[in-house]
Amino acid sequence: MNDVKVILLSLLTGIITGIIFTILKFPLPAPPTIQAFMGIFGVWLGAFIIKKIEEYR
Repeated sequence: MNDVKVILLSLLTGIITGIIFTILKFPLPAPPTIQAFMGIFGVWLGAFIIKKIEEYR
């Protein structure tokens, strides 16, 4: 349950940051396209998979 809380707080923080950056007309500190986002997600997923494999050993 604690993980869900952290995920939701992270999402809320990201939403608030996006709103503030857009209002102040700053460039977003995040990938502007879904392709770039998926690339970052892929890096995270690859690291996650390796950590799980190492835990299994």
